[in-house]
Amino acid sequence: MPARRRTLLKVIILGDSGVGKTSLMNQYVHKKFSNQYKATIGADFLTKEVQFEDRIFTLQIWDTARQERFQSLGVAFYRGADCCVLVYDVNNMKSFDNLNNWRDQFLIQAIPSDPDNFPFVVLVTKLIKKSRAWCASKGNIPYFETSAKEVFNVEDWRGRRDRSTGCEC
Repeated sequence: MPARRRTLLKVIILGDSGVGKTSLMNQYVHKKFSNQYKATIGADFLTKEVQFEDRIFTLQIWDTARQERFQSLGVAFYRGADCCVLVYDVNNMKSFDNLNNWRDQFLIQAIPSDPDNFPFVVLVTKLIKKSRAWCASKGNIPYFETSAKEVFNVEDWRGRRDRSTGCEC
């Protein structure tokens, strides 16, 4: 039996403070949810191994603080990222409006080799028409409904049909 290939993938989670980034990350990695909100200071990361076909991927998932005093850390944390997850709270439309800023700042600081084709994913708690239009305008970025509290679509958003494009992701 051939040895399985292992690949490290760096995933950055971005979004306004309080939108649920840490909750989603903890639910995905540890299968735990807490009602206690504790702001991330600087940055934190968790790892999770996932298998896809004959490969094992170690996801290094980075959760970064939104607070202005930590923004200078972005360059160090964003560089070398393989994917960026943008999160907003459907009940906080300002967090949706800030998706452009998060995406733009990521591209400026991460300096990916092909910024037009860098993989972004948007995670939201409910289907909303505005998110569909925004994702379409940014090159059909896939997005998924999620809820860390309800354990909905946290673990298995891969392979789901994206409602905005109809593609299998």
